[in-house]
Amino acid sequence: MFDLLIIGGSAAATTAGIYGIRRGLNLKIITKDFGGEVATSGEIGNWPGDGNTDGITLSDKFKKHLEYYKVDIEEGVWVNKITKQEDGTFCVSTKKGNETEKAADKVPNGNESALKCDYIAKAVIVATGVHPRELGITGEKEFRNKGVSYCSTCDMPLFTSKTVTVIGGGNSALESALMGVDIAKKVYVINKNPAFKGDDVLIKKLSFQPKDKVEIIYEAGTKEFVGDKFLAGIKYIDKEGKEYEIQTDGAFVHIGMVPNSGIAPDNVEKNPFGEIKVNTRCETNIPGLYAAGDVSDVPFKQIVIAAGQGCLATLSAVQYLNQLSK
Repeated sequence: MFDLLIIGGSAAATTAGIYGIRRGLNLKIITKDFGGEVATSGEIGNWPGDGNTDGITLSDKFKKHLEYYKVDIEEGVWVNKITKQEDGTFCVSTKKGNETEKAADKVPNGNESALKCDYIAKAVIVATGVHPRELGITGEKEFRNKGVSYCSTCDMPLFTSKTVTVIGGGNSALESALMGVDIAKKVYVINKNPAFKGDDVLIKKLSFQPKDKVEIIYEAGTKEFVGDKFLAGIKYIDKEGKEYEIQTDGAFVHIGMVPNSGIAPDNVEKNPFGEIKVNTRCETNIPGLYAAGDVSDVPFKQIVIAAGQGCLATLSAVQYLNQLSK
């Protein structure tokens, strides 16, 4: 049995693991893959102490820091469900290996008691982050990984000297478009709003790009992805209701994130967005269960905030464990 089980593999899980091991806890980090959304980020200029880094580099540093303290990390683990048992401990059911089903779909007939306990812990921190929100339009599933992507860092290099389209209006979309400027021949940006909602520095940087290189389409709704074996074009509707089609080799969808909170016990409190509700100590409504990072309802989804929450969650868990031992 573990004192603390940390589920996740990014900033929150990293600090949770560091603080836990330094407090002498018997702990383990389990994750599908280490890095999370941090690893898919491009340039990062707001991480304290390192004004010019990127997602992959920072994620590697996180892992090396954990390895320095010999924190037990197990990758390739898909968590099915967390349940609190009658004795107060937590049962964590998992599926290991290459698995693409959603965790919430793997509960047999919705019966949590039927799940096998692969891990048992006195306390659990959920730091599972988020996954990209889909548009839900025709052709999206058909052309996923065949031109449609949700990760510019992963896939933009595949479109060197080709035409790409970025869909969205926040920081992720801006960063994706700027990456496309360096790699692609032509970049379209489809923004459903009349203006971008990201950081000024990114908005200004994109506005300085040559008009023949970047074309921004405001107040437009993406309707359909079209093509044969691979993506060839995008249909969109402008603010006047007119339909247009642009030819594109790649599409990068950045319209927000969905919290990976389905693994939490069914009685955990969530907000309308599916984020796990926590107090200022990262405690949920279930004693011994904590949530940290983007999966929680903390405002302003930032790497540094997630890292701080990981620290808070572990220190709160330490106090909880101390109370159990009395």
